[in-house]
Order: sequence, then C-alpha cells, then structure tokens
Amino acid sequence: MSRPGPKIAPLSVTDAQRVVLEGWLRRRSTAQALAQRSRIVLECAEGHSIMEVSRRLRIAPDTVRTWRRRFIERGLDGLCDDPRPGVPRKITDADVERVIVKTLEETPKNATHWSTRSMAAATGMSQSTVSRIWRAFALAPHRSQTFKLSTDPLFIDKVRDVVGLYLDPPEKALVLCVDEKSQIQALDRSQPVLPMIPGVPERRSHDYVRAGTTTLFAALEVATGKVIGSLHRRHRATEFKKFLAKLDKEVPAGLQVHLILDNYATHKTPEIKKWLLAHPRFHLHFTPTSASWLNLVERWFAELTQKKLKRGVHRSVQALERDIRAWLADWNDQPKPFTWTKTADEILDKVAAYCHRISDSGH
Repeated sequence: MSRPGPKIAPLSVTDAQRVVLEGWLRRRSTAQALAQRSRIVLECAEGHSIMEVSRRLRIAPDTVRTWRRRFIERGLDGLCDDPRPGVPRKITDADVERVIVKTLEETPKNATHWSTRSMAAATGMSQSTVSRIWRAFALAPHRSQTFKLSTDPLFIDKVRDVVGLYLDPPEKALVLCVDEKSQIQALDRSQPVLPMIPGVPERRSHDYVRAGTTTLFAALEVATGKVIGSLHRRHRATEFKKFLAKLDKEVPAGLQVHLILDNYATHKTPEIKKWLLAHPRFHLHFTPTSASWLNLVERWFAELTQKKLKRGVHRSVQALERDIRAWLADWNDQPKPFTWTKTADEILDKVAAYCHRISDSGH
C-alpha cells in the first residue's frame, strides 16, 4: 500500500487579486513569464491539482508547484522575479544629477557643446558612464535643429483655411497645391560617374560644371496626386500667368479651382490680379509666411529631387527639362496622393507648445 503524499496548502484568490491577475493575462505588454504565472495561479484557484494544471498548461509540475507556493507565501509580489545580486552601484544619484545639470546648463571652455570625452574629463567619470547617462535621459549635445516661426499676423486664419481645404474640400471643385521650383541646375560632373559594384557604392566627383537653370511650375491635385507641370527659363509674373492659363485649359470648365500658394510677390502682381478677375472660378489661398511646409506640393518636389535631380547628370538645360518631363509623365501614370492627417487645432496646439518651450528655455 502506497503512502499518501503530504497535503498541500489550499490556494485562494481574492476578488482584487483576480482582477490584477486577469489584467496581466489580457495586457499585450505583459512579459510572457508573468502571464504564465498568473495563469498557473488562476488554474490552481479553480481547484485543479498540480498535475492537472501541469497537463492543461503543458508545463512541468515543479514549475506549477513553485509559483503556487510563492503566491501562497507572498501574494502577487511572489509572482515577480526577485532582484538578482550584483555589484553595488558606483555611480550615485548625485553623480547622475551632476552630469545632467552640467550638460544642460554649462558649456565647455573650448567648445560649443559637450562630448562624452570632455564631460568625462570634467566630472571624473568614465566615457561609457557619461554615454549611459545621456542615453537614459535622451540627451544628445552633438545634435542640433534649426527652426523658424512664422510672424504672419494671419497665421491662425491661414492655417485653418489651408488645412480645411485638405480635410474637407468643397464640392464641385478642384484643390491644387501650386508652387515653383526655381533655379533647377543642369549639372555635369567633372569626371564620369563610376557605377556601383559589389561592396562599393556609386561614386561621382564632388565638383561639377553648370550648364544653366530652369524653373518648374507645378500644381499638385490633392485628391488624386496628379501633377500639372510647366517648365520655363525665367521666373516672373508673365510665366506664372501662362501657367494659370494652362491650368484653366486643363481643369474641366464645370469645376471651381482652389489654389494653395505661398506669398511670393509674383503671385500678387497687378497683372495676375487682373487675370483672376477675368477668371472668377479661380480662388487663391495663401499659406502663412515662412510656412512652406503647409503646401503639399513641397512634398512632391522632395520626391522629384530625391529620385531624379539629386544624382542626375545633365550636360544641357534641354536634357534636364526632358528628364523632368519624362519623370512627370511617369508620375501621372500612377499618381500617389499625399494624405494630410493633422487638423488645424492639432497644428496650432503643437506650435503653441513649442513656443512655450522656447520661451521657458529663454528664461
């Protein structure tokens, strides 16, 4: 006759503990080990034996026995991993604070910003310690950003006007983002471009020969992503008027035309105003000064620059213009609209918060 094993202590779970355990199971960010331990406790609380829980969860009986005992002895805290022994901290909180304060409020005598080496020398710590502290508090003295805030007195009104066209365009109307990419240079490298080979990127000389410039007038249709473009050698109101005439010709007669433009003087000459009076279906919406980021066509210009112009080689303006026209035609075969996502309130709130940070840092 076999001897009965020792009796195990009963396991019970309170309502509050059950809520926490079930929350750990549902939460996606919970570690898998903690989720498994929570499942073990809940299964045992239902009255299942250790062997039955082991079979149901496909884990070793000793694992069930361990976490069952830990929960009985220490509750929810028993399911968390105990801190492992290690070398005591050598860098105190005061040392960390000293590095942070010195980084934010001081500059080295012989430089404009700290490096890990100069900060290590100034604080008596190792370079790796300074690097860890900076990473922990997201400090990067070697990096800097530029910014420019618009001083347009109608900034708020213009932001609401332009963003409103993006998010809620009027019916029976076409919204076009219009701008000019001026002074596009036809550049010929002083030496032939060396093609890419395995292990070596494409190489081209840093110096070049200028063969002339051209200007691209472009109108990006917000709804479809199609672009109407026109190339001119000069950038005046006369050329802009010709471009408006081209838009008038290509846009169906039954549609109103809303143009999003910047504040360039060419767009506001008496000649242009006279043309607009003769074509009342055209409505101009100006972006705030120093806020070209609000015009979606700038995003399209970035595509053109990155994919065609930046690494292009052109020995004449004619060759450059042929390439631009070909790229434009290829884009319009499969246009990709750029989707505006932020509301005017979100933009204005972000600008206001940025201004507050600048103001606070100035004091």
